[in-house]
Amino acid sequence: MSAIEALNKLSERYLNAGKKLHLKHLSPDCILLLKNAESIIDVNIMEDPTYRLVIDDV
Repeated sequence: MSAIEALNKLSERYLNAGKKLHLKHLSPDCILLLKNAESIIDVNIMEDPTYRLVIDDV
């Protein structure tokens, strides 16, 4: 929650300065959490990489 609070304060500063905060490379869970703030935060999922897990075959 402290990270969300920090992003909230930072995005307010950018908004007051007439700018928009851009966040990239977010996990699907982060994107859902930030959905409510999309008027001041740009969530660009087009440039996000796809992460995969390596599984050992033992």
